[in-house]
Amino acid sequence: MKRYEDTSLSAQERAEALVDEMTVEEMVGQLKYDADAIPRLGIPAYNWWNEGLHGLARAGTATMFPQAIGLAAMFDTASTQQAADITSTEARAKYAEESRHGDRDIYKGLTLWSPNINIFRDPRWGRGHETFGEDPFLTAELGKAYVHGLQGDDEHVLKTAACAKHFAVHSGPESLRHSFDATASPKDLEETYLPAFEALVKDAHVESVMGAYNRVNGEASCASSFLMGKLKEWGFDGYFVSDCWAIRDFHENHHLTETPEESAALAIRSGCDLNCGCTYQRLLRALNQGLISPEEIRTACVHVMRTRIRLGMFDRHTPYDSIPYEVVSCRTHKDVSLHCAEQSMVLLKNSGVLPLKRDALRTIAVIGPNSDSRAALEGNYCGTADRYVTFLEGIEDAFPGRVLYSEGCHLYQDRVSNLALAGDRYAEAVTAAEHADAVVLCLGLDATLEGEEGDTGNEFSSGDKKDLRLPESQRILLDKIRQTGKPLIVVVAAGSAITLDTEPDALIHAWYPGSEGGKALAEILFGEISPSGKLPVTFYESADALPDFTDYRMQGRTYRYTRDNVRYPFGYGLTYGKIVCTGVTYADGVAEVTVENAGAWDTGDVVQLYLKDTCPQATPFPSLYGFQRIFLKAGERKVYRIAVPERAFTAVDADGTRKQFGSAFTLYAGTCQPDEKSQTLSGTACVSCEIVR
Repeated sequence: MKRYEDTSLSAQERAEALVDEMTVEEMVGQLKYDADAIPRLGIPAYNWWNEGLHGLARAGTATMFPQAIGLAAMFDTASTQQAADITSTEARAKYAEESRHGDRDIYKGLTLWSPNINIFRDPRWGRGHETFGEDPFLTAELGKAYVHGLQGDDEHVLKTAACAKHFAVHSGPESLRHSFDATASPKDLEETYLPAFEALVKDAHVESVMGAYNRVNGEASCASSFLMGKLKEWGFDGYFVSDCWAIRDFHENHHLTETPEESAALAIRSGCDLNCGCTYQRLLRALNQGLISPEEIRTACVHVMRTRIRLGMFDRHTPYDSIPYEVVSCRTHKDVSLHCAEQSMVLLKNSGVLPLKRDALRTIAVIGPNSDSRAALEGNYCGTADRYVTFLEGIEDAFPGRVLYSEGCHLYQDRVSNLALAGDRYAEAVTAAEHADAVVLCLGLDATLEGEEGDTGNEFSSGDKKDLRLPESQRILLDKIRQTGKPLIVVVAAGSAITLDTEPDALIHAWYPGSEGGKALAEILFGEISPSGKLPVTFYESADALPDFTDYRMQGRTYRYTRDNVRYPFGYGLTYGKIVCTGVTYADGVAEVTVENAGAWDTGDVVQLYLKDTCPQATPFPSLYGFQRIFLKAGERKVYRIAVPERAFTAVDADGTRKQFGSAFTLYAGTCQPDEKSQTLSGTACVSCEIVR
């Protein structure tokens, strides 16, 4: 037995033993994402690049969950962890079979570059739907749950290796990301941009961290002495990977270096172990030029091989070898996806038209470009479902009467048929509405309009949104259908805030709800379940009133820093029931909240805890520091115990120092924020108690 095969040794010891048998050339070959095979050491080729943002992605069939922002809308760590656990289960099952067949291609490995825990600070950012929203605490809690699900609970072998990305201060604009310098104050760094990364490193022991494309306060994110220093401070002992081709930006766009050799050397010296890209092909030349030392190459190689050892890649057996291929996209896994979709959809408005009563309706019109769209279910970084249930199909399956369907308009162009005149589907859509008892209008976006630079068809903004409105073709359609006077339910599939110019009778924000999205929507529409999702981001009235997109200061952004320009607040979402918090007490780090369902519907909901610190260093408005998903039957009453972290009582000063400054705090409990707009929209008030420390 070779020393690196000895499972009685630590992963660090085994990695060092393995790397010490390599030549420098062989070490360099392990530091690119498509790592070379070393046959003489029994090391097969390995492609590090795989994705698992909301299900195993980009390598064929897998269970497709709601996009990450939809998972965030559940406010449910248990379901989030379950989705990640299923993702890693399917990754293991596919990896075993594909490796057996000699397939070691991209998207086939056990290193999943997820979750994305950047802060969704601006609704124009196209990649925001990959995140868990705008709040550092919610992002950290859901991010930790996702990492635990991906990495498993075996003491010796990782199920898969999760990755916290993109470190850090990264949230657009996409069009500038290769050259942009994100300027963030010490306070904003400590208070907003770094907490989730710290939590995933210190609490969840995430195996990997990925850098970002942009600079942060002048330093390249993938070679930042400040950011790498934070990882060291937090005790990170995984591997660090660049974003894809980000190191090339050092010399081509940031102009921090002059040559690829200098860029590779800067990255290695700073602590970037693995290069997603091609710049590390110049490492040997950098070594020959005296820009780096063999020991620096060895250190990086030890880090990456340590991860492969932790994944059990050089063990004869692992606890995950017996996972059968048949688990991939099995009914049990798809049922969890359905459950997540049910919990993620947010009811923003209901004038009483919902839930629809089947026996009172003969005909329903389902209209809109997202009605029968698979893309509206997917989001980006997704796998391929073995079956999709679109919104139209879900309604058709659930409704015994007649369903009239019209596409209504193109998603963003002015006509559906190229040879037709502009507005070629409006007459059909209006006719369908006129002949129906109620209309379900399915509007929104998809990942061709909002997403990552290079992945979208949005040629003007590189995946970002210019404003918060629907495309013009859909705005016209909405106005025409509203004028028919028929009961109108609008369903928006989008990964971010959308503002409607015309008010419907009911409004559901469905996000990109995964392969079971149509079934989940139908269950909500017809009252089989109550909606219970909450907004993980603020829905603003207008993008014009927001700070400049390139301004990374938090002033004027998110629920913790503004009450202006808000249409639907963070944490808001209606149900068919009426869950009210009637009392809250606090002692020894735990809040006890009395909750009752004063309505006539059994429903899920989310109890939310917000803390207001009176010290001047605190955020202007109360911050989320606890939440729990609940379910109460009509008339039922329960007491819930929710932990409040010690960190909740700290604040951050201008120098970035976090500590307890104040001594008087107010703790709020409710199913929304303790602001006037949230309580007016929801029809429920928060309860509170005072805490003196």
